[in-house]
Amino acid sequence: MAKRGVLAEWRRVDLDSWEREWANRTRSAAGLVSGVLQGLRLDQRKAETEVVKVWNRLLDPNIAAHAQPVGLRKGTLFVHVDNSVWLTEIVRYRQREILTRLQASFGSQVIQRISFRLG
Repeated sequence: MAKRGVLAEWRRVDLDSWEREWANRTRSAAGLVSGVLQGLRLDQRKAETEVVKVWNRLLDPNIAAHAQPVGLRKGTLFVHVDNSVWLTEIVRYRQREILTRLQASFGSQVIQRISFRLG
């Protein structure tokens, strides 16, 4: 107690209240690590990686050669297609088939729709 009083007098400020407040705001290492892992979105990245693997095995090699998934957000799978001819082919004639196959593999909650883009 005397030590804190001497330090407060020497510093010309009493840090006891600040130190107590700071101690109350500290978090456990487990809480900190789980927060960091959530920020990294590892579960989502794992799902995206699985989609790419299944995409290449499940679909016609001609489609896989010209269209590749690039992201999965809120149930929408984003796919880049390398040219407009293949984009038209996929959107007009193959989109429903692709969506059905992916939903059979991952479930309709994971992939609800597909957005094809030229890119």
